[in-house]
Amino acid sequence: MSRIGKRPIQILDGVEAKIENGIVEVKGPKGVLKMKPISSVDVLIEGNEIKVAPRNLKEKNAKAFWGLTRTLIANMIDGVTKGYEKKLELNGVGFKARIEGKDLILDLGFSHPVKVEAPDGINFLVEKNVITVSGINKELVGQTAASIRRIRPPEPYKGKGIKYQNEILKKKLGKKAAGAS
Repeated sequence: MSRIGKRPIQILDGVEAKIENGIVEVKGPKGVLKMKPISSVDVLIEGNEIKVAPRNLKEKNAKAFWGLTRTLIANMIDGVTKGYEKKLELNGVGFKARIEGKDLILDLGFSHPVKVEAPDGINFLVEKNVITVSGINKELVGQTAASIRRIRPPEPYKGKGIKYQNEILKKKLGKKAAGAS
């Protein structure tokens, strides 16, 4: 049995949830999110709680999708109330970031600046060498931050590149240090 899936989701004050045509819609102060649950899971709204239950426990992935669906709906409620953000850090001489309109422009030592277009619902904020990616959809915020990091991942010797702010890099020793031992 899914321990996560069993727990009901509390609908917070200021949040409105409804199910229409098999689509879960959550409205809050920051926006609206919609999701179509997987067919092997039932979603019910009872009072100020959302309950998720599998249709058939004998189905192969029913337990996994039960917990997954519950977590995705809980993330939707958190997103429309608080929102999500990821912070990226630029490390390297001459590495800069700036915002033009809604787009992010990165100078990362390439022969040209790299332009990252903001998807709908995503906002960029740049302060010195820190880029903040924020929005209400947790999946989209994480995917956008990962695609920015992928442009110039941190290299293992000096750590130059783009990394998550709380990411710990394991640096390698250079040629001289490795040869001395």
